[in-house]
Amino acid sequence: MPTIRTDNAMQTVITTFEMSPGTCQDLLDELREAYRSFISKQPGFVSAALHVNDAQTRIANYSQWSRREDFLAMLRTPEMRERNRRIGTLCRSFEPVMYDVAECFD
Repeated sequence: MPTIRTDNAMQTVITTFEMSPGTCQDLLDELREAYRSFISKQPGFVSAALHVNDAQTRIANYSQWSRREDFLAMLRTPEMRERNRRIGTLCRSFEPVMYDVAECFD
């Protein structure tokens, strides 16, 4: 997985998902499958990590893409649109947000 750095030209996307503890594992399974079989094979994909809070009510997805346009193109594919509809049934809300790395600390 690439290092988080301020001089990195990659696009960072952090997506947060809110769900009940009872659906956390189902959503995590859906996200794992999406990355294994589809997202990681899309042009411009660099890396991703899934994080679950202790209460199993939130998942944070940190991903890196070569370019902003690559991430947007992946979202617009028919397959990802269908996957997002399924993901939407497993959580209260989810929101992908693009970020620039402002500062890093070692």
